[in-house]
Amino acid sequence: MAIINFGSVNIDHVYQVDHFVKPGETIASTDYKQLLGGKGANQSIALAAAGAEVRHVGKINQADSAFKQTLIKHGIDCQFLQCVDTPSGHAIIQVTPSGENAIVLFGGANQEIGNKDILHALDKTRPADWVLTQNETSGLTEILQQAKEKHIKVAFNPAPMSESVKSLPHECIDLLIVNEVEAAELSGEQVLDAIISHFKTQWAHAEVIITLGKAGVIMLKDQQTIQVDAFIVDAVDTTAAGDTFIGFFLAAYSQHADARQALKRACAASAIAVTRAGAAQSIPEAKEVDRFLAKHTG
Repeated sequence: MAIINFGSVNIDHVYQVDHFVKPGETIASTDYKQLLGGKGANQSIALAAAGAEVRHVGKINQADSAFKQTLIKHGIDCQFLQCVDTPSGHAIIQVTPSGENAIVLFGGANQEIGNKDILHALDKTRPADWVLTQNETSGLTEILQQAKEKHIKVAFNPAPMSESVKSLPHECIDLLIVNEVEAAELSGEQVLDAIISHFKTQWAHAEVIITLGKAGVIMLKDQQTIQVDAFIVDAVDTTAAGDTFIGFFLAAYSQHADARQALKRACAASAIAVTRAGAAQSIPEAKEVDRFLAKHTG
C-alpha cells in the first residue's frame, strides 16, 4: 500500500526576527537558513518517517536537484519528481521568538504539474493506495478526479487556503484535513460549533479533521465527533507542525489504525516538531514518537 503525494517542493528562506515586518518597515534578522520545505515535501518526509511507503509527484528546478536527493535519502520514492528549467517554488519565512511564523510563497515549478504527469503517476496504483495533495500545486481538479476514477482514497489539505478551493470537486475527497482558520474560510462560519455543524451536513460524504493548535484536534467520522487533546510543550517553531501531523496521521490511518490512536500519534509527532527549529528538519522519527507517547501517556 502506497501514498502518492502530489506535493510542492520549496526552497525555504528562513529568517529569525524579533517581530513580523510591518508595512513600510525594514528590520534586521538575527539568523538566516536555506532549507528544504514546501507542504508537499514536508508531508512526504513525515509520511516516510512514520513508516509509510510514499511516492512524491512534483517538479523542481535542475539547479536544486540536491534537494531531490535529500528526499530520496529520507526513503521517499522520487521517480515522479521531475527536474525542470522553471525556477523552483520557494518561500520567505519569518519566525519570531515565540515560534510563530509568517510566509510569502512563490509557486514556481510546483505550478507545472499537468494531466500527463498525473496519469503517469497514477498508472500503476492499486485500490488500497491513497492520494494526498495540498493547495500548493497545479492540477488539483484533475488529481482528485483521476484518483476517484481509479477508486483510490484521497486526503486533501487545502493549505494555503484560497477561494479556488471552494470550486474543487469536493465529492472526490475522502479525508479533509484543515486547521481552524481554513475550516472557517471553507465553511463560512466563525464559531467552532457552527463549523462542525457545517461539515457534518455539507461534507457528510467525507471524514473531516480540524486541527486546533494548543486545543488539540477534532475528527468528524460517521457523524461522530472524536476529540483528542494536544500535548503541552514549549514551542520554538511551528512551521511544519501541521505537515508533521498529517504525515503521521495518514501513515497510521491508511494502515487501518484506530482513528483516535492515529490522532494521538499525530499529535505527539507534531508536539515534538514544534520544539525544534526549521520545517523538514523538525520532523521526528517514528521511534522518537514512540518514546514520547510512552513518557506522556504511560
